[in-house]
Amino acid sequence: MAKKKESVSVLDIVRGLSQAAANAYDGALDEDGKLREIGLRREEGDALLDERVIDGFGVRFMGPYLCISYQTQVQLKEIYNGGFEGEMDQTMADISKFLKKEYRKVTGKSVSLTKEGEIDVRVESASRVHSWATAYQKYKIGGLDDVIVIDEGSEDTLEKSWRTFLDLGGWKGKRPKNDTRKKGSEIEK
Repeated sequence: MAKKKESVSVLDIVRGLSQAAANAYDGALDEDGKLREIGLRREEGDALLDERVIDGFGVRFMGPYLCISYQTQVQLKEIYNGGFEGEMDQTMADISKFLKKEYRKVTGKSVSLTKEGEIDVRVESASRVHSWATAYQKYKIGGLDDVIVIDEGSEDTLEKSWRTFLDLGGWKGKRPKNDTRKKGSEIEK
């Protein structure tokens, strides 16, 4: 007799990934009392002696996709040296790896995140000193096949009377026979 595969609901996956992302706050400790390593730039160097880099990430859910956005402070010389987009791509890979590992700790089950498309990196500068980068990457969540994709249209549920009204031109359409107002009096002044 074959074992029945356990069904995991969409809500369970979303809750597990949300909790995994919530466990990544700055200063979070693991089970051994050590700082959690996610792969962010703030983890590099000595927290007391070095200048702190402000960075972090957030997650959003769009149907069967998990969207990770990452923001960090950068210096313009880092961008012009080359390889900056590859570094951001590696950071996104580290974040997704952390989320999968943390999801397993939280739920006891595994989840797959498959990269969809290219990374989108945007660098903005407030002055010659202060600049920041925002990276955005979309991942397909494995096991969410029964989710409705956002791009799909919905069915038309407009009542017949409203459809007729709109087909006639709405408020600015042809005037009915019983409208005795002077022509142009319905226009606001």
